[in-house]
Amino acid sequence: MKRSHLVAAGVAALVSGWILSGQIGVGRVAEDTMAPRAAVAEEALPHVRVRALTAEDRVNEIFLFGRSEAERSVDVMAETSGRVVERRVAKGDRVAKGDVLARIAIDDRNARLAEAEAMVEQRRLAFDAARQLSERQFRSAVSVAQNKAELEAAKAQLERIRLDIERCTIRAPFAGVANLLPAEIGHFIEVGDSVARIVDLDPILIVGAVAERNVGHVKVGTPATVRLLDGTEVVGAVRYVSKVGTTATRTFRVEVEVDNPEGAIAEGLTTELRLPLARVRAHRVSPAVLTLSEEGAVGIKVVGEGDIVEFHPVQLVADTPDGMWLGGLPERIRLITVGQEFVRAGQRVVPVAESGTGPS
Repeated sequence: MKRSHLVAAGVAALVSGWILSGQIGVGRVAEDTMAPRAAVAEEALPHVRVRALTAEDRVNEIFLFGRSEAERSVDVMAETSGRVVERRVAKGDRVAKGDVLARIAIDDRNARLAEAEAMVEQRRLAFDAARQLSERQFRSAVSVAQNKAELEAAKAQLERIRLDIERCTIRAPFAGVANLLPAEIGHFIEVGDSVARIVDLDPILIVGAVAERNVGHVKVGTPATVRLLDGTEVVGAVRYVSKVGTTATRTFRVEVEVDNPEGAIAEGLTTELRLPLARVRAHRVSPAVLTLSEEGAVGIKVVGEGDIVEFHPVQLVADTPDGMWLGGLPERIRLITVGQEFVRAGQRVVPVAESGTGPS
């Protein structure tokens, strides 16, 4: 073989070896860089903080603005005429049933009472005599009947004057508070004039208006919570639900009865009324986690299967100082508490769990 051929073969062998060594090196480099590339892809995904939540039982409530009303309020009217000579109570005094409110002057009523009593006695004697004579057939039955009628008329007159004297003392018809006292001492009052207004504040009524979509859920006897403007809360029960709605507002009157033995709750106060409707499953969250969908619906974002972001519209069950209770959600969720505004539904994320049991 010629020398030139030997040289060419050697060069070819060296080149082939170099090429083969390069391919082997490239393969090793590729294998060594696969893991770092996966790590880089993981780091490129957005990180969000999530909290695992499980639904809890919660009573669905409706909130109403109400006002307090007295159980009953009555103007006590004079049933006889005369001059007011005594007033036993002042405005704001608590009175019991039968307590004296005021007195009207007796004037000549005692004299008329004595006259009526004498007339009854005279008519009785006349009737007895006529009856005895009738038994001996010296008087007719018609005459005896006339004497009896005169006796009954005298008795009726006596009863009227006694009743008139009794009406000179005006008493409270029921226990309550003396709210108004228009009749002052010295005033001459006629029959039907107001002497006092008595307001019964125990129990007190809290009155609200329920929308037609909820009135079917409110039943007599349903427990209710009443919150006053000063923050005081009292409990009562529904005692009346109107069967006739208000045409203008499409609402129905609801009355809640609350014990008020000391009269601490006055009439005419503005109140907040909470009525339970039904028990539902709900999640307690912070209002800060609420967000809007692209369509403008209010809801929350959670991390679902495969760490994919999901948007869920919510139903407000209750808004309390401890957080909002939301319904219409799955039983268990991974709620995004930080970063929900920077991710969208359908996007893959890296969830970072947080600790704690309170609202997110």
